[in-house]
Amino acid sequence: MSGSLWLGREGQDTLPYIPRQRPHTAADPVDELVDRLEDLIAAAVHPDEVAAILESDGMTDAHIRTTYGRQDSFALAEDLYARVERRYPRVAGPAADPWHASLPACLLRGLLFALPGLAYVLGAPLLAGPPNGLGMPSGTVPLLAGAITGWVWNQGLSHRAYSWLGLGDRPAAARALRTGAPLGAVLSGLVALAVAGPGELPAAAFAAGQAVYLAAATVLLALGRERDLLCALVPLAAGAAPTVSYDLPDALRTGLLLLSLAAAAGFAARALAEAGGDGDFDAAADDRPGPRLTASVPYALFGLGTAMLVLYAAVGDVLADGADSAVAAPSAVALTLSMGPAEWLLYRFRSESLAGLRESTTAYGFRKAVAATVAVCLGGYLAVLLALTLAGTALWPGAPELGALRLAGLLATGMVLWTALLLQSFGAVRGAAAVCCTAGGIQVLALLTGAGRPSTVGPVVAAVAAALLAVLVGVLLGRATAHRL
Repeated sequence: MSGSLWLGREGQDTLPYIPRQRPHTAADPVDELVDRLEDLIAAAVHPDEVAAILESDGMTDAHIRTTYGRQDSFALAEDLYARVERRYPRVAGPAADPWHASLPACLLRGLLFALPGLAYVLGAPLLAGPPNGLGMPSGTVPLLAGAITGWVWNQGLSHRAYSWLGLGDRPAAARALRTGAPLGAVLSGLVALAVAGPGELPAAAFAAGQAVYLAAATVLLALGRERDLLCALVPLAAGAAPTVSYDLPDALRTGLLLLSLAAAAGFAARALAEAGGDGDFDAAADDRPGPRLTASVPYALFGLGTAMLVLYAAVGDVLADGADSAVAAPSAVALTLSMGPAEWLLYRFRSESLAGLRESTTAYGFRKAVAATVAVCLGGYLAVLLALTLAGTALWPGAPELGALRLAGLLATGMVLWTALLLQSFGAVRGAAAVCCTAGGIQVLALLTGAGRPSTVGPVVAAVAAALLAVLVGVLLGRATAHRL
């Protein structure tokens, strides 16, 4: 044998040593991924949550096919979900509740929503007159047109202000309010004046004042100045209370209305000045992208739908009572006053659903927990609305009789409002706005054409809208991914 020889152990000549190939099994990359993401996967109650985790980790479908041999993120997520036992990471002490809300604060906001209705009581003699061409009390059309315009504008403006506040830019929110609030007041006043008929100029002037108040209230609520707004409404409440037993002079009524209006506008101007946004712009803030204007459009449409629903309830009371002026109605007051408890119950739902997410180990169990929470919160809201309606009807001077059909329609309207607000709080504002605008539009059309005085149109429309929103709530909020912070 030619060539070099290897010297083995004990000095023996041996053949060259060839290392023996040992069998090697590559680690399963999916198992490695499980080890890395186990805690997150274990906390998921549906594979879609795991897919969201993978996508947030930057994994594309192409990378998943190459590295893990699965078709896409959803297929890989199902595999990961099946390999890990369900559990939720426990923390020492009570779990943090980011959705805790103060009940007194929410009740205060509900009071602030309802107190402006006293302006109609105080100003009722100023609005009295012969019925308009549609057979409705004098001033109804300009008041409704101005209110709806202001409601739509200020709902969109509020969203834009809150968007800036969410970005931590309070001066930018103040600038948006400083520009948008006066524009909304002018637009609402012009709309009311444009639709005013003969003899309805006082109602148009009242609507213009209403527009200024709505603009000021939007500023104060967005900037967290609820107490200022409450102080501004004190003259209004103090003047409306004696009208139950005494007939106040028109001059005194007008003076009290203007005093509350001036106080609200003054408080709003002070709040804007203290919030900043007057001086030079911050260059760093200017370079940061802000909220898009178009993002506020669905919220404005949502305001349109809810405004039509609430005001339809008010007009229904006025028509049933046969009043000669567009005064406030107990049904509308009950709806607006109930918005305080409604807000607290929305927070309560978010809190309870988060607790259910921590405790559930299956998607089915979580859906059951969410359904039970929705039933409890919605039932609580409807009970509050029913109590407020019955109390308002009993205490309101000359309130129309509350029949079973009208009561059912009012409760259905309340269900529409609460479920729509619930969907809006989860970002599903487009669906909520579409249902509310359609329902409100049909009711208003029936009212203007004489098909709903009185009739079953309003209650039936509200019931159908409530059913549609209930389906949307079940589809959206039954998914665990909708509740993750």
